[in-house]
Amino acid sequence: MSEFLRYDVDGKIGTITIDRPEKRNAMTYAMLGDFINLVREAGVDERTSVLIVTGVPGAFCAGTDLADLATVPGETRGLRGSSTDHDHWWPIVQCPKPTICAIDGPAVGMGAEFTSQCDLRIASTNARFAWNFVHRGLVPDTGAGTWLLPRIVGLQNALRLTYTGQMIDAAEALRLGYVLDVVAPDALATTVRSLAEQVAAGSPHSFKWLKQLTYQGLTASVDEHMERHTAAMSACFKSDDHREGVASFLERRPANFTGR
Repeated sequence: MSEFLRYDVDGKIGTITIDRPEKRNAMTYAMLGDFINLVREAGVDERTSVLIVTGVPGAFCAGTDLADLATVPGETRGLRGSSTDHDHWWPIVQCPKPTICAIDGPAVGMGAEFTSQCDLRIASTNARFAWNFVHRGLVPDTGAGTWLLPRIVGLQNALRLTYTGQMIDAAEALRLGYVLDVVAPDALATTVRSLAEQVAAGSPHSFKWLKQLTYQGLTASVDEHMERHTAAMSACFKSDDHREGVASFLERRPANFTGR
């Protein structure tokens, strides 16, 4: 694991923290590779059912470290995999667990892209967002800004953000529906933790199917979606988590889900 990344487990909740405050958590190529691997490992960690992605207080991720980028030949910059290597480009989306982003400080460039890849987003009043790739002669580097962002905030708002590279504050992100809530910096960790605990009470087996169905459904026809849906329902009915969910209701006790 990179010296600039931490992974902690508390109950059913895993937390990845980007910890390079002197660079506002900007990503080097080495850090990015470690981050992708760490998200993958967290996704299969059987101890947890929810993953929080955050940065040290006052920063989320200021994007790619341009000083590090300058050491990479131009023809290979950004090409960390083929177009089909989805877990290289969208590691957080590919994570089978619900993901919650806690943003305190700037999320710029790649940092903004990481926030788009999370399922749920909560910001502090310190948070700022910018998809500033046009000012570097680029397009959004993970592809999230041109695929996920329009689906989150709408086509016109997404194009305004990517065309101008404008920095928006947390209040504007809330107005656009990009974040679920904005809280004081000292309330961010507890607010996100509370949401994560609410989510973690559910079935990990259900989470896996819910996430797949939702993201695949963004471009599927109704027929394609319902084919996947019926397969998911069949798998759920056969699962230990379904049996436990019914038993816990009838026995009036909290469920003890295993993800199987």
